[in-house]
Amino acid sequence: MIRALIFDVGGVLLRTEDLSGRRKWEARFGMADWELADVVFNSPVALAATLGQAPESDVWEYVRVRLELSDGELSELRKDFWSGDRLDESLLDWIAARRGPYRTCILSNAWGGARKFLAGRPGVAAAFEEMVISAEEGLMKPQVEIYRRALERVNVAPAEAVFVDDVLANVQAAQALGLAVIRYQPGLDVPRAMKALGVEAG
Repeated sequence: MIRALIFDVGGVLLRTEDLSGRRKWEARFGMADWELADVVFNSPVALAATLGQAPESDVWEYVRVRLELSDGELSELRKDFWSGDRLDESLLDWIAARRGPYRTCILSNAWGGARKFLAGRPGVAAAFEEMVISAEEGLMKPQVEIYRRALERVNVAPAEAVFVDDVLANVQAAQALGLAVIRYQPGLDVPRAMKALGVEAG
């Protein structure tokens, strides 16, 4: 019996739906699509920030040096980089309506500022009672221990939880631990997928 709903953030609850801000900078630097995101998210310093071993400011300093930007240009790039991100408010409302009968938890690979950002969004605050953030734990998906910590926070066994993520390796690790899983892909009807796993529709 499912008793807990555990969600990833980036790519699931929060998605980049307008790429124009990022494409502007990729065109300026002759980059391929998504190459700017690779520079921001996949450097050694970004990995360190995801594990809580470096502040987010170090990530952006790496980007500034890597792309040879002035401080003003970096500020503009940061604003443009996040400008197309949108929270899925309808999905958050659906989760919030099930909070209580179900325990609800965020499990996210994210930098140190994630909790403040998420807690400041009313839809997120209404939907989730717990957050497990990699930078705070010193662990990241798909490491098994971070899933165990999420389960402990909501006090359920693996078989009593559904985990939703868009990254295959993260979903596979959760499944190997015994959680029910949903791999999010654009257009997926999450409530319908949840219902198929026995989560009550209303």
